[in-house]
Amino acid sequence: MASNLRMEWTLPNILTTIRLVAIPFMGYFIFLSKGDDSTARTFSMVAFAFFVAIWLTDAADGYIARKYDMVSDFGKIYDPFVDKIFQFTTAFMMLLIGRMPLWVVIFILVKEIIMILGGAYFLQQRKLVVHSKWYGKASTVLFVIALATLFFLDEETRHNANLIFIAPVMMATFSTVCYAVTAVRNYENLGDEHAGPQEENDGSEMTK
Repeated sequence: MASNLRMEWTLPNILTTIRLVAIPFMGYFIFLSKGDDSTARTFSMVAFAFFVAIWLTDAADGYIARKYDMVSDFGKIYDPFVDKIFQFTTAFMMLLIGRMPLWVVIFILVKEIIMILGGAYFLQQRKLVVHSKWYGKASTVLFVIALATLFFLDEETRHNANLIFIAPVMMATFSTVCYAVTAVRNYENLGDEHAGPQEENDGSEMTK
């Protein structure tokens, strides 16, 4: 399995790398958008442009990987990893400028730690890679939409952020439980310790 987890400079992985490089720039402009004056609003729109570009690039590299058979084991891990950095960076920077509820950031951090540690365990113990499912992608889309709305909240409407994230958090909780159940079932089905790498694909994954 380890030999398969090497960087392949396919177009999807290149786009993922570009997305990774763009994330710090987005974070910087989010930081500059603190306040409600015209300059802050300008920086907020620049940050939003980066946000949308990163999101669209994510959709593009997944589409290209599937359509042109550029799926790789490395990409299946690399793409979701960059997605996690994207979401957490956006959430953390929004927290710094007062647009993001602290409880949501804590939830995201705890959820991602659970997912990373769980995924690492199954990969190390049984070479089992847990791929993206429809519920994981649905959770991601809801979170991205909720994060996008933060760019347009002003001082008078920022309290609505608590309501905006109720649906994403509920879906993310459901998704995490589903991933855990799926991983445990696959783990039990592997049988002896010498079983080869297992991949589960229900036709809805968007990773590379």
